Amino acid sequence: MTARHHVGSSLESFLSEEGRLEEATKVAVKRVLAWQIDRAMTAQHLSKAEMARRMRTSRAQLERLLDPEYTAVTLRTMQRAAAVLGKRLRLDLVDVARSEAIALERLRAPEIARRRRRR
Repeated sequence: MTARHHVGSSLESFLSEEGRLEEATKVAVKRVLAWQIDRAMTAQHLSKAEMARRMRTSRAQLERLLDPEYTAVTLRTMQRAAAVLGKRLRLDLVDVARSEAIALERLRAPEIARRRRRR
């Protein structure tokens, strides 16, 4: 038997054809960001209430930041969260083909991490 390397179109091309690629990319990036913030808060033993206090924001605003589906978080809010955690936010402009691959990789990051913890 011969192994098939690719069957059908790629996920990116499917989402693009369906007009859903941009939204899927936003959700993927936001999901990774929320996951990273949550992990950093856990590592630093920060409760949501304490994180919100240090960010000088409301608990509701922090909940929106941590909600992987809520993509309307401001850059300022993301920067404040990063600063509180001793991190900095990094944004890049990349070619479209590369950005699609990166977004899909980031979309899978939380699932890969869960699998590693289960081992």
